Amino acid sequence: MEKKDLKPINDIKLNKGTTQDDMVRQMRDSGGFVAKKLGIGVDILQDMVSDSDMRVILSFPAAIISTGCRGIIKDLVKNKLVDAVITTCGTLDHDLARVWRDYYHGAFEMDDKKLHQENINREGNILIPNESYGEILEQKMQPLLLKWYNDGDRDMAPHELVWKFGEALENEENREESITYWAWKNQIPVFIPGPTDGAWGWQMWYFYQQGHKDFNLNLMKEADAVSDFVHSSKRLGALMLGGGISKHHTIWWSQFKEGLDKAVYITTAPEWDGSLSGARLREAVSWGKVKEDADYVTIEGDATVLLPLMIASLYQRL
Repeated sequence: MEKKDLKPINDIKLNKGTTQDDMVRQMRDSGGFVAKKLGIGVDILQDMVSDSDMRVILSFPAAIISTGCRGIIKDLVKNKLVDAVITTCGTLDHDLARVWRDYYHGAFEMDDKKLHQENINREGNILIPNESYGEILEQKMQPLLLKWYNDGDRDMAPHELVWKFGEALENEENREESITYWAWKNQIPVFIPGPTDGAWGWQMWYFYQQGHKDFNLNLMKEADAVSDFVHSSKRLGALMLGGGISKHHTIWWSQFKEGLDKAVYITTAPEWDGSLSGARLREAVSWGKVKEDADYVTIEGDATVLLPLMIASLYQRL
């Protein structure tokens, strides 16, 4: 490697007129470890959403939807910057519950025994009273499930049911804050490969148990829809926040399209434990889940910190 081919490190320079995109571009050019990766990630996202032939998948586990980043994800769906969502059951838990009830600030160090005695659930430093979660979901969901059942809707894929809940929010005051509402409004599928792993899915099972044994959450129909989405795409890109089943479902199905063409992955998980969440995108190349010549980056850090910076920068470019 010759010195003339090397790129020098630039200092970050901030002032009153510095925009989010200015800062992110400087982070990319600063050579600052994860900061550089963040800047590269926004470049890849810009290429993704600017390519009319590329379908973009957004994947994430549910926990982020209990935070203010719900609003960022909602805007991505509202503004049609993504073409499909792959997530976990709890996304519907939190998104729907927060249409009707508030979540609250807490702290990681709070007394969990006391919280349990007060019927308050803690998710990290977020407090979720029972009345804001399971209770309100049962109150709102069971009448809707009964109505749809009586109308003959008894065999639905999870993404179809998500759209029905989105449509049911049409008259709710807070509907436009909801990911579910905008997914229905824009007909963007929300695929949930583990639909019973949370309060939303548990309500389906509870409804099934109450004498509605012909009610079916059809996972094979869901798989058909994911397959159709992937195979009808000219090119595929993905923004993946966190790991687990949502990330794996994204890269698993992408392998049947010869892999992702572009990908950005944000994770806090370590690589050395062999977990899917910790696996860097370069590992997915060996499986054919990311193309050998793909543009991709793995960004280590908390998505609730990094995502707002990245999407603010992206919006300014667009």
